[in-house]
Amino acid sequence: MDIAFIKQLIDLMEQRALAQLELQDGDKKVAILRHLPQAGGSVTAAPMPTVTPTPAGAVEPSPMVGVFYVAPSPNDAPFVQVGQRVQAGDTLGIIEAMKIMNPLEATQSGIIAEILVQNGDVVQFGQPIVRYQA
Repeated sequence: MDIAFIKQLIDLMEQRALAQLELQDGDKKVAILRHLPQAGGSVTAAPMPTVTPTPAGAVEPSPMVGVFYVAPSPNDAPFVQVGQRVQAGDTLGIIEAMKIMNPLEATQSGIIAEILVQNGDVVQFGQPIVRYQA
């Protein structure tokens, strides 16, 4: 599953007014959850967070909305640290969505220049999580 396909799923959810969608393709799994306004009430949507451009260097975006964790448990060492070399497929962190722990895997090889979110932060779809050295 690539990001363009996931964006198509989100568009489909909006068109059909779906609150939840889960899809599994082999070992890849995506769960998308959105809050629908309740009938009869006036609800104003929160503005989408703006993503500020990061300095030079590719970023690893979040493939889903959820809570980001740097380690498998509070007592374990983080999956990655600044300055560490990673290979495509290495686990960078975990995103919890709908009580499911989803590994965030590197899509490219490189050296971690910056971890852009903190442990326990809520992350949005497409939000940069890690920046690689240029």
